[in-house]
Amino acid sequence: MQPKKRVLMLMGGRSGEYEVSLNSARSIMAVLDPARYDVTAVGITRQGIWLSGENVLAAFDSGQTAALERVTLLPYPGSRTLYALRGACLEPICEFDVVFPVLHGTFGEDGTVQGLLELADVPYVGAGVLGSAVGMDKGLFKDLMRMVNVPVLPSLLVTRHELEGDLTAIIAQAEAVSDYPLFTKPANLGSSVGVSKCRNRSDLMEGLMDAARYDRRVLVERGLDKPREIEIGVLGNDQPLASLPGEIVPGDDFYSYRAKYLDDSSELHIPAALNAAQIQQMQQIAVRAFQAIDCAGMARVDFLVDRPTGKIFVSEINTIPGFTRISMYPKAWGASGVAYPELVNRLIDLALRRKIDRDRTEHTYEGAK
Repeated sequence: MQPKKRVLMLMGGRSGEYEVSLNSARSIMAVLDPARYDVTAVGITRQGIWLSGENVLAAFDSGQTAALERVTLLPYPGSRTLYALRGACLEPICEFDVVFPVLHGTFGEDGTVQGLLELADVPYVGAGVLGSAVGMDKGLFKDLMRMVNVPVLPSLLVTRHELEGDLTAIIAQAEAVSDYPLFTKPANLGSSVGVSKCRNRSDLMEGLMDAARYDRRVLVERGLDKPREIEIGVLGNDQPLASLPGEIVPGDDFYSYRAKYLDDSSELHIPAALNAAQIQQMQQIAVRAFQAIDCAGMARVDFLVDRPTGKIFVSEINTIPGFTRISMYPKAWGASGVAYPELVNRLIDLALRRKIDRDRTEHTYEGAK
């Protein structure tokens, strides 16, 4: 019998998607077979403090974390160990084989945690530093998509400094992108936090200011009038596969945070009502976007389809997509023949395989001999 894999699960985090992360982690932990895995949960508070102990998820749900203790990883190779901070000492409390970061948004999905795990030289689920950082930043992602001929909507990237310096000039630049409606978005956030649909100049000013609360980089993008919203899951490393597409019918004016998490009026249609040619085209584009940012493990690629013209645009890529049982990524793979528990198993296996491949890279050079 194979020895059990020791999984270190990271959840919570310094992000507007804190609650989403806890819900995703809850669903994943529920399907990890105890005959195959030993799981150690680490909750990261909104202030960035790492905590572990008994019943971490319940403690974070209730906000009663006093019984948990501070923990950390050391940022250098050689020990896949979680340490407790006890007084002035670090004491090892468990070892692990692979890290599963279930951290949506900033300080988790953006390459920061991935950088720590690379320094520690440990296997981890999902994209590396490059794929995570590029996938997270909507402005940079769209620029790269244009370079590889993936269709995206016209957009403008501005900084908080520029907004505070000359808002009138930024408004003029934004209105030159497209007719209204326009969307304003923080460049580095997910779950539609800080996203506004702007129908006029007053909306645009408010939307820019709101997005700038959550990021110093703000995206202004052409809006479509009630587009179809299609999402496709991608799974794999060097030879990724695309799932069947799912379609979201938002209960709100667009697929806002409220429509995603606070009410149940939105509908998910899996598979989406598309013809075979459309499905193949979108699957090919999803894989191309995944490979262009050097993604690994998993991602969800989101599309907008203009109803009058049928034109397809990539909206964004999520390198750590929502992972609750009702989230699109696992449901799309379920419709494609990969059940939720098997999907989690595959992601852990992909992480271990990618670490084997990374270990083939030499990091020293002794010069000519």
